[in-house]
Amino acid sequence: MNQIVSRAKEMEAYGIEIRRRIHKNPELGFELPKTVALVKKELEAFGYSPEQCGTAGITAVAGKPGKTFLLRADMDALPMKEETCLPFASENGFMHACGHDIHTTALLMAARILKERETELEGTVKFMFQPCEEAVGGAADMVRAGVLENPAVDGAMALHVVQAKSGSVGFSRNTACASSDIFTITVKGKGGHGAAPHRCVDPINIAVHIHLALQALNSREVHPDEMLVCSICQISGGTASNIFPETAVLKGTIRTMNGQVRSFAKERLKQIADQTAKVFRGEAVVEFLHEGVPPLENNEDLLRASTRYIDELFGEGTCYEMPRMTGSEDFSVISQLVPSVLYWVGTGSEEEGYPYGVHDPRVTFNEESIHKMAAIYAGTAMKWLKEHS
Repeated sequence: MNQIVSRAKEMEAYGIEIRRRIHKNPELGFELPKTVALVKKELEAFGYSPEQCGTAGITAVAGKPGKTFLLRADMDALPMKEETCLPFASENGFMHACGHDIHTTALLMAARILKERETELEGTVKFMFQPCEEAVGGAADMVRAGVLENPAVDGAMALHVVQAKSGSVGFSRNTACASSDIFTITVKGKGGHGAAPHRCVDPINIAVHIHLALQALNSREVHPDEMLVCSICQISGGTASNIFPETAVLKGTIRTMNGQVRSFAKERLKQIADQTAKVFRGEAVVEFLHEGVPPLENNEDLLRASTRYIDELFGEGTCYEMPRMTGSEDFSVISQLVPSVLYWVGTGSEEEGYPYGVHDPRVTFNEESIHKMAAIYAGTAMKWLKEHS
């Protein structure tokens, strides 16, 4: 295991150079031509034969027949303008503000290490480079394309950066991240003059009442011990101060840790929107973006084993238990199908000079964490396969 860390450290300059190239050219969703081309080129240079999986995913395998362990990294960025002033900052209006450039780089480095040690692998390692994590849908797209088949996957791991002490590795037991369902409520009314409300059906009034009614989802409709967040984050409608518009739009998200609560909340949201609109002589149409993502489940056996591996790599106490996150992770789709584990790797705390968290246009990351993530990927896969051969 120490040799894996040493090799990853030797590759640090390579990793930083690759990470900065990806960071400077961020791409969104499934539209990742430059990133996909870079990943393919590097994998081919290591001796792999990468294959496209789904719309924009990439897979490759190392090892020999036996148990299969999957390592996943996401590749997409966020639609936000970077404000870091770094010499390799993005200039195209998008930004790797969630660290996916680091994830991709670390998995490339792990692929290189495992190719060099391929004869030592006691099974198969499958690499999953995933598109469209931020807008969700990328993992499901790759599952439909067969990422968990040929060979069938027996266990899986993903890593994600987090604002925390550099090199620390956090985890949560059982349900680690919330589900995510993004919705749009389009309220339809009847437009007209602002001075004659009796001749109109005011969609803004309806939208406001829907917004208020939905607050009861959190406070009155589920057991107080259950986590449920239903947030309206955008309301729009109207073009002038004296005109009732025909429509108003609300956009928001539902998050929960329980699949049954998730289904209940989605159904109640539709009922509340529909019935509230009808009270005021209007109509409400609810649409959900994609299929959403379920809660993320960390498998206890895999978690127990992998925390041991990581502590062997970097010292006892590297791994620590942290509160579950109400944010979501598209890797949850994988976690519902095969035993999986997600770890949060510290890439700098405020005390270390990294004051901003992910999804902030000013966020920066300690690049020393890249080689450590590569070692975690490679070391965990090798050790797990050895113990399950």
